[in-house]
Amino acid sequence: MASEQLEMPVQDELVEDFAALLAAHEGKAGRLQPGQKVSGTVIAITGDSVFVDVGIKVDGIMERKDIMDAEGKESVGPGDTIEAWVTGVNAQEIRLSRSMSGSGVAALEDARDAALPVDGRVTALCKGGYTVEILGKNAFCPGSQMETVSAGDAESLVGRSMQFLVTRVENRGRNIVVSRRALLEREREENLARLLDTLKEGDEIEGRISRFAAFGAFVELAPAVEGMIHLSELSWSRISTPDEAVSLGDAVRARVLGITRNDKGQVRISLSLKKAVGDPWQDVSSRLSAGDVVQGKVVRLMPFGAFVELLPGIEGLVHLSEMSWAKRVNKAEEVLTVGESVSVKIKDINVESRRISLSLRDAEGDPWQDVAQRFPVGSTVTGVVESRSQYGLFVCLAPGVTGLLPAGVIKNIRNSGEYSKLDKGAEVTLIVQNLDTLARRISLAPEGSEATAEADDKAWKQHSKSGVVSSAAGLGIMAQALQKALQKKQ
Repeated sequence: MASEQLEMPVQDELVEDFAALLAAHEGKAGRLQPGQKVSGTVIAITGDSVFVDVGIKVDGIMERKDIMDAEGKESVGPGDTIEAWVTGVNAQEIRLSRSMSGSGVAALEDARDAALPVDGRVTALCKGGYTVEILGKNAFCPGSQMETVSAGDAESLVGRSMQFLVTRVENRGRNIVVSRRALLEREREENLARLLDTLKEGDEIEGRISRFAAFGAFVELAPAVEGMIHLSELSWSRISTPDEAVSLGDAVRARVLGITRNDKGQVRISLSLKKAVGDPWQDVSSRLSAGDVVQGKVVRLMPFGAFVELLPGIEGLVHLSEMSWAKRVNKAEEVLTVGESVSVKIKDINVESRRISLSLRDAEGDPWQDVAQRFPVGSTVTGVVESRSQYGLFVCLAPGVTGLLPAGVIKNIRNSGEYSKLDKGAEVTLIVQNLDTLARRISLAPEGSEATAEADDKAWKQHSKSGVVSSAAGLGIMAQALQKALQKKQ
């Protein structure tokens, strides 16, 4: 008796657990309604029936012809996943169908009442919409209830087969109205509900670029369910149109920024592509270093210089003073154009302030670095007249390297008239008389003549003010002038 009394509670617990499990199954089955779309696994195909496990105690049953393709072959087999619509529910079975079939007004009314999709074929364009052949009858689908297409592509839907919902059957089948949009909206709501069950802000989700808008790109996250990536969230780079960052059909991974619902109940899913990729400045120190010469793209021109993109989302500034050794640049447009690919040298990287200083001229190399080897004193050189002043002729010997033929030297030679007539762009051959690499000066003269130091110094001062000489040369001239002033004072 004692053992029997001990066993009774265990038996009661088993009965209660079984009853609860059964109630749960029956409750789930009871929630299935005609017109509801379900997904299940094909268990078996026997005779004219297909048995489908839809995740509850009662199996779903559909007609075998429902899985036949146009060639009469079965499109699925045991173990395959299949989607179908619930056409009827009772304690013994759940009737399933890929779509409503049959013919006649009664079948159309059944489809309307059960909100089941029916197969139809668009046969023609008509006033206000389309003519659709459906279950052996001609129906009307308003243009607003069809798939979204542009006015120019409306004809492309003619001849296509697709599914519709029957919204109206009147006058014994003489007035039948169907809707493609209503079916798509229903499917979208079901897919959206499933998605929102698990999706939350901060999650990362995969999708495919489905369409573009002026303000960004849309991503299909589930059939008929889209999220939107704003233009500012598509890339760390500066872009003006979405197709600069992505292409239609691209598979992307994005981060959910927010899920909101507007006054009309519409759900909006905001996404970010660049946040899923990660901030490019986080590892910039391991990818770029001061002193590197790298390729970049000019993205913006400003009054003080140009911004060059070195990596996606990583830009550096080339100041006007760093654009050329050969001339003073007053506007970035004189040297660069937006979209141009250029080589630049990284002068400095400040990760905290997110600033990179670049030099266009240093990437090309300082033209004065090997001037002593290229233009040694006493060598004969050929150059092009760059400008003329009261102090003489400035002659370009190489890009960024300018020499001076002083006016005093020209005056003291026999054939001075020939040099006095030389205009800008004229070619002339001279001798290198003096070379000062620190001050960036080269004094030129015809063979046998001597340069006048005073005229030479004044000429270079004027040349520096004109903006043709480099900033380094200008600093050298200023240093020499200061030294002379100190000597006079002493």
